[in-house]
Amino acid sequence: MKKNKRMKPLNPLIILFLIPGIFTPSLAMPSVSKHDLRFSRLATSWDEGIPLGNGMLGALVWQKEDHLRLSLDRADLWDLRPMENFTKPEFSFKWVQQQVKENNYKAVQNLFDAPYDQLPAPSKIPGAAIEFDTRDLGEVSQVRLALNNGVCETKWKNGTRLQTFVHASQPGGWFRFEHVSKTFVPVMIPPQYRKSETSDANDPVAGQDLQRLGYEQGKVVETPNKLVYRQKGWNGFEYEVAVSWEYSGNTLTGVWTITSSSSEKEGGKTASELVTEQLKDTKFEVALQSHSVWWRTFWTKSAISIPDTVLEKQWYLEQYKFGSAARADAPPISLQAVWTADNGKLPPWKGDFHHDLNTQLSYWPAYSSNHLDLEEGYLNWLWKYRESFKKYTKTYFGTSGMNVPGVTTLEGEPMGGWIQYSFGPTVGCWLAQHFYLHWIYSKDEKFLKEKAYPWISDVATYLDEVSVKDENGVRKLPISSSPEINDNSIHAWFPQTTNFDLAFIRWTFEKAAELADELGKKDEAMKWKSILSEWPQFALDEQGGMVFAPGHPYVESHRHFSHLVGWHPLGVIDWSKGEKDQEIIKSTLINLENRGPDWWCGYSWSWLGNLYARAYMGDKAAKSLHIFSENFCLPNSFHVNGEQHDKGFSKMKYRPFTLEGNFAFAAGVQEMLIQSHTGIIHIFPAIPADWKDLSFSTLRAAGAFLVSAEQKNGKVTWVEIVSEKGGVCKLKNPFGTDSSHAKYSWNGTLKSENDILMIEFPKNGKVVLTK
Repeated sequence: MKKNKRMKPLNPLIILFLIPGIFTPSLAMPSVSKHDLRFSRLATSWDEGIPLGNGMLGALVWQKEDHLRLSLDRADLWDLRPMENFTKPEFSFKWVQQQVKENNYKAVQNLFDAPYDQLPAPSKIPGAAIEFDTRDLGEVSQVRLALNNGVCETKWKNGTRLQTFVHASQPGGWFRFEHVSKTFVPVMIPPQYRKSETSDANDPVAGQDLQRLGYEQGKVVETPNKLVYRQKGWNGFEYEVAVSWEYSGNTLTGVWTITSSSSEKEGGKTASELVTEQLKDTKFEVALQSHSVWWRTFWTKSAISIPDTVLEKQWYLEQYKFGSAARADAPPISLQAVWTADNGKLPPWKGDFHHDLNTQLSYWPAYSSNHLDLEEGYLNWLWKYRESFKKYTKTYFGTSGMNVPGVTTLEGEPMGGWIQYSFGPTVGCWLAQHFYLHWIYSKDEKFLKEKAYPWISDVATYLDEVSVKDENGVRKLPISSSPEINDNSIHAWFPQTTNFDLAFIRWTFEKAAELADELGKKDEAMKWKSILSEWPQFALDEQGGMVFAPGHPYVESHRHFSHLVGWHPLGVIDWSKGEKDQEIIKSTLINLENRGPDWWCGYSWSWLGNLYARAYMGDKAAKSLHIFSENFCLPNSFHVNGEQHDKGFSKMKYRPFTLEGNFAFAAGVQEMLIQSHTGIIHIFPAIPADWKDLSFSTLRAAGAFLVSAEQKNGKVTWVEIVSEKGGVCKLKNPFGTDSSHAKYSWNGTLKSENDILMIEFPKNGKVVLTK
C-alpha cells in the first residue's frame, strides 16, 4: 500500500453488520482417528516401526524375528568426544581460502572432511530395546497407531492385546498386555557395543558399527519384576535404561524409561528409581488419561479438511510426528529425532544436527500450524549455545559477531564434514530466520528485544566483518558456497558470492534494519541499511532465472535447491513484489522442471511443493507433495530420502531415514491453505482447481492472528480471525465481488483499499466475515 494513498471507504458490495456478541460458524473437521496408521502385521524392520515419543524419549514398535520389540531412545544420548583436528592452527577460514587459491584442496579434505567419515564420534548413540517373546501368541490381527492420543495398539487373533505409549509429558513409556500368562516377561536387549566381529566400515550414511566407539559393554541387572541396564560412554558419560512391571490376573503392566548423566544430575533420580516410583504411584489408566489430555490439547491447536485424502492423511501424520519429536525443554529435532537406528550401528550421518537444511526444514510447519510452544525448543537450544557459537566464529572466521557451525553435536560444537556447508559462511543467517519467524508469528515484544534482534544483529555484525569489497566498493564473501553444489570438491567454493549466501546476507541486513526500527534503534537501522546497499543483486541466467552464482547456471538435476532460498523460505524474491520477480520465478521453475528430478531426494519434492505454493500453482504443489508422500516414505510415514517404488521420480534409491522431508511436506500443505509472509493474509492461495470444498481451523498467520476458514462449492463462505496481540490485520478479500457480512467481538470497523480488507483489532479481538 502506498503511503500517500488515502484510505477509501469499503466497497459498497461489502456490507458491515456490527452486532453485539460473536457469531461462530460451524467447521466440519475430520476426526483425527480417520488418519490412524493401521496394519495387519507388525513391521519387521526398525525404520518401519510405529513411532512414539515426547521430544526427549522415543520408541519404535516392531517385530524382530519372533519377538515384539520396543526400540528405546533418548534425545541426549550422545558421545561428545571432541574433534581434535579443530584445535589445529589450520582451523581457519583464511587458511581454507589460501588452499583454494593454491589449488591444494586435498589438504582441506584430509583435515576437516575425512575425520567425520572415519571417526565414529562425536555421534548420537542408541538406548536399548525391550523384547517380548510372542511366539505362543500366534498371529497378529491388527496394529494401530491412534493419532488422537499417541497410543499403539496391537491385537493378536488369540485375544491378546497390547497398548503402549510414551507419556507425552512425563519421563516414561508404558505398556499393558492383556490375556498373557505370568511367564510372559520383558527382556532387556542392550546395544552391542562389544562383539566378536569388528567392522572397519566408516560409511556415515549406512552407519558405523557401534563397537568402534570402544565402550566396555554394560550389564543388565535383574531383580524381581525389574531390569536395569547401565552403560558407560565417553569421558564419564553414562546412561541407564530400566523397565519394571507387575501382574494383575492375566494382565501385564509395565513402565520403562531412560536417564542420562545430565538428567540424573538435574533431577537426582536414575531410571531405576523413576520406574519404581511410576509403577507404584500411578495406575496405567491414570497415566493414559493424563497422556491423552496432552494430545487432545495438541490437536486443538490446528486442523485441516481437504478433498485430497492422501495429502490430508500425510499432514496429520506429520503433525503427530512433530508433537512426538518437539518440546520446549528438549533438544531440537535432529536427523532422526528420538528414533535412532536400532540395527547395531550408529545412525545415518551420526544422527547429528545438520543446519544446512535439515533442522531448518524440520521447523517450517511450526509457525502456521500454531505450534510455537513446541518450536521454542529449537530456539532455546540455539540461544543456550550462543556463546559457544561466538567462540567458534572468533576462532574460525576471525571476527566478532556470530555464525554457527553447519553440522553440530548436541552441545553445538562443530563436527566437520564437507566444510563448505559444515563451516558455511551463512549458516547463522538461516537459523536467524527462525528467530525472526517466531517474532513475526508471536508478536512477543520481549522475545524481539531479548533474543530475536540480538541474534540477528550478532549475525549481521559477523557478516559485516567477514565480507570484503571489490575494486568498485561492492561487497562479497572471500569465497562462497551453495549447498551441496559440487559436493566436496574445490569447485564447491565459488569466487563470487552465490545466490544462496547472498540471499541470506541480504535478508539478514534487511531484517536487522527492520527490527532495529521496531525497537527504536534508528542509528543501528541506518547502519544495516547502508551495509545492505553495498551488496549486489541476484545473479540470473539468460532466461532470467535463478543460478548458483554469476556464470554458474542450474544445468543439471540436484537434490538441494540452495540457489532458491531467496525465493523460499526467505521471500527476498516474491510473487507479490511484481512483474520482475514473477518473471524470475517463472523462468526458474521452467528450468527446474526441464532439468528433471533424477538426483532429487524426498525433501526436494517437499520443498518443490512449497515453491509451487508460493507461486500460487496449486495443482503442481499438490502433485509434488503427492509424489513425496507416495514414493519417498515408508509405510509408517518416515521419509527415507530415496525413491522406494522405481516410478522414475529419482535415481536416488537408498533409504536413510531423516525427518526434514516430512516436516517440509506439512509446511507445503499449509502454504497451499494460508500465506501471510508478505504481511497480508491470503486464504486458500494455492489450491488445485478441483478442490471445491475444504476448510481449516486456527492456522496461525504473521501478526499473531489465528485464522479459520471454509470454502464450499469453490467459494469462500466464511473466515474467522482472532488477534492475540491486537493491531491491524490485512486480509486479501477472499469473497471476490460477493457481498459479505462482518461480526465483531468489539465495536469494530472495516476498511478497504484495492482488494485488501483492513481491520484494527484490540487484543483478543475476534471477527467473523461471512459471505
